[in-house]
Amino acid sequence: MAERGGERGAFGRGFGRGGRGDRGGPRGRRRAGRREEEEKWVPVTKLGRLVREGKIRSLEQIYLHSLPIKEYQIIDTLIGHKLKDEVMKIMPVQKQTRAGQRTRFKAFVVVGDTDGHVGLGVKCSKEVATAIRGAIILAKLSVIPVRRGYWGNKIGRPHTVPCKVTGKCGSVTVRMVPAPRGAGIVAARVPKKVLQFAGIDDVFTSSRGSTKTLGNFVKATFECLLKTYGFLTPDFWRETRFVKSPYQEYTDLLTAKPISKAVITEVDQVEP
Repeated sequence: MAERGGERGAFGRGFGRGGRGDRGGPRGRRRAGRREEEEKWVPVTKLGRLVREGKIRSLEQIYLHSLPIKEYQIIDTLIGHKLKDEVMKIMPVQKQTRAGQRTRFKAFVVVGDTDGHVGLGVKCSKEVATAIRGAIILAKLSVIPVRRGYWGNKIGRPHTVPCKVTGKCGSVTVRMVPAPRGAGIVAARVPKKVLQFAGIDDVFTSSRGSTKTLGNFVKATFECLLKTYGFLTPDFWRETRFVKSPYQEYTDLLTAKPISKAVITEVDQVEP
């Protein structure tokens, strides 16, 4: 019995990693392959193709026609060099199953270029690293424009929110009020970071509700910034000049089928 126990002490036949030591190799190769895929971006949407071809050079062109962004590489190509990200919180969440409790990790990530663009991503996953990676991608996909304005005279660059705005999520309500230049961001730690990423220098804020629920607090702040372009001010009373959508303007480019290199090599081989 002692000998038998010694043989199976490490559970080499069925459990653990004793009998599966060769699994490390393919995993490493798979990760290297994923890195190569990220470097070689092949767009699958019309918008992605136009961005890669250099026909669309700013996010404002996309926002003007309300085009949905389905690939995070679009954001990387246009403002990726200025984009910063911050993990706001990682919290464990549990689900009760028949076998017990299943624990996963929920990550809240904010991205921004400190120049009028900010995004929020929330992702839940079994591993912390996977949750953060997924949250960064979702944050890039949800990047929104933030309108900035003045407190008094229109001197210099816009520095604060254009008007009073309110955002709500759950029980948390966040209100932003324009502030004079030099006042700074008068806010708690969570909204302050979001406002810095959005490129707002001066603002007064007030919040109510259960602000210790960080997820709702950051979502309410994000909704505030989302509403800055939803308020119609006299600046927007001018007559709208309608321009063609990029899909309509570059329709010839989008309908042209790209010739794959693989087909050309096959034809060359068949000819001799």
